[in-house]
Order: sequence, then structure tokens, then C-alpha cells
Amino acid sequence: MDVEGTVAIDAWIGARIMDDASTGEEGADGDASTGTAVLERPEVKEKPQSTDDGDADRFAHYVSKDRIMESRATGRPVVALCGKIWVPKRDPSRYPVCPDCRRIYESMTGGKA
Repeated sequence: MDVEGTVAIDAWIGARIMDDASTGEEGADGDASTGTAVLERPEVKEKPQSTDDGDADRFAHYVSKDRIMESRATGRPVVALCGKIWVPKRDPSRYPVCPDCRRIYESMTGGKA
């Protein structure tokens, strides 16, 4: 097929679409049929993830020093080796080391804590 034939087919399809839209044909539900359907989804509100568990989790966690310094400057939360997310605000030397962080750190360094 040559280019002229392609243009003619495109023009015919465009004209046919325009004719269907301008006639105002109604679909089975009584609405004008335009070929577009709207799906409605219920709004789901998710509870934001807490970045600090309060008094329930009093452990010192392993986080790189660079991340701690960045967090102190920006106020952004850090992620410990165990997955805990929080904004460091307290002196970690006052708390015992998180057992999960210790286990992960030791497995990474070959048993050196």
C-alpha cells in the first residue's frame, strides 16, 4: 500500500470516529457512547509509618556515621541494619545494642563486633 492509501484510510477512520461522536449514539446504560469508561476505586487511607516507637524500643542501633551526621543536619530519619527507621535524638551509649543489629553486623564483618 502506498502513502496515499494510508492517508486515505487514516482520514476515513478519523471521519468515522467523528461521525459516531457527533450522532450522540447512546450505549446500553443510556449514556453517550464515546468508548471511554471510568473505573471508580475506593479511597484507601494508609497509616503513615511511625519513625519512632517511643519507650518500647530502647536500643542503640548500628547506622553509618555519615548517615547519623546527615540526619542531625537535615532531620531526616535513618535506617538501622535491623530495619528500624527513626530520627536519632538520644545518646546511644545509654542503651544496650540492638541484638538484630549486632547479629547482622557480626555476619558482615566475620564475627568482629
